[in-house]
Amino acid sequence: MADQLRTFLSVEDYNLVGHFERLRKTLLEEKADDRLERPLAFWALASDRRLPFAFLGRTLNDLLSTPFEELLATPGVGQKKICSLITLLSRATKDAPPEDPFGLDAIDETRQTGRGLDRSPTDGAQFNPAMVSEALWVQWRNTVKRLGLGTLKLGRLTPTLQALPTVIWHTPLAEYVDLSLSDIRQLKTHGEKRVRAILEVFWVLHEALGGAHVKDHLEVVLMPKFVPRVESWLAATLADGKSPTPQGIRTSLAGPLLAQIEIDAGPTVWRPAADRLGLKGSPKSVRQLAKRMGVTRARVYQLLEECGKVMAVRWPEGEHLLVALGERMRSLSARPDMIRSFDTLVGLFFPKSSHALRPVADRFRGVVAAVAD
Repeated sequence: MADQLRTFLSVEDYNLVGHFERLRKTLLEEKADDRLERPLAFWALASDRRLPFAFLGRTLNDLLSTPFEELLATPGVGQKKICSLITLLSRATKDAPPEDPFGLDAIDETRQTGRGLDRSPTDGAQFNPAMVSEALWVQWRNTVKRLGLGTLKLGRLTPTLQALPTVIWHTPLAEYVDLSLSDIRQLKTHGEKRVRAILEVFWVLHEALGGAHVKDHLEVVLMPKFVPRVESWLAATLADGKSPTPQGIRTSLAGPLLAQIEIDAGPTVWRPAADRLGLKGSPKSVRQLAKRMGVTRARVYQLLEECGKVMAVRWPEGEHLLVALGERMRSLSARPDMIRSFDTLVGLFFPKSSHALRPVADRFRGVVAAVAD
């Protein structure tokens, strides 16, 4: 049968035979490599065209053990799909998959058509989930597993919460770390937008920590960029033994928190929040905001509630620290207008703190006193 088929091979087919044999030799030399037991689909991208679906479920070992002529004679497989097979086998020869999940071809196509890719809010780069193969996804998952980051929440790590559906803000990475890309795409409600946001979080972690070798006596701690700066100011203020100044609260606390709100909720939420705290001028009441915006007070409250939702996932630890600072200000008999302004700030970013965290504040009194001493 193979001899009969050989007589019908064209010049192009013979060129493909040469490519196939070279790739076959390269891959079979890696006898101890587990790549041979992977299905061909492991190296496929969602953006690939004319994929040889008849081969995707077969392992490399199986395909490489099959004569080329027999592969070419597979029903529904023509020269273009054989070319795709060669492309996938070529990817499989690499020790590591391509690490660029953006895709220059896809970007060029987007520039020409104006469709397809979203622009990253952090650096203008275009993250394209269609350029992520199962092989690349395995690398990203292994980074999370190796460093024990599975308990971290997606919302804590995403470049912007605007790209992440609210229902998975508090979902830990462990929910996806053992799933293949195919598994994730088959989950209910996981369309391309949601998959893109999930993959981008894993990619961000791998880019930052993929090459990190953490010693046993150290631990990786990840948090939004604004948090260390704000916590450092809070620690210094609590240790100082004095009440913070209005300027300090405005520039070192309200400013960074509002900047994060703009990133995660956009200007629609940031603007009324900034006016509520008087970031640039005198603080505005909800009634004043509603009148200026031409909406109901209920709508203003609805917008301002987003600030609390953002901080609940970005900086939940901040609630305790701000309560402690509020208690310090009261113990030092700070001006009533300053306390009211500070309470407005705490109520905006942590709306439940005034009731639920009173016992916590009582426990913090002793800590604050010890720091002051």
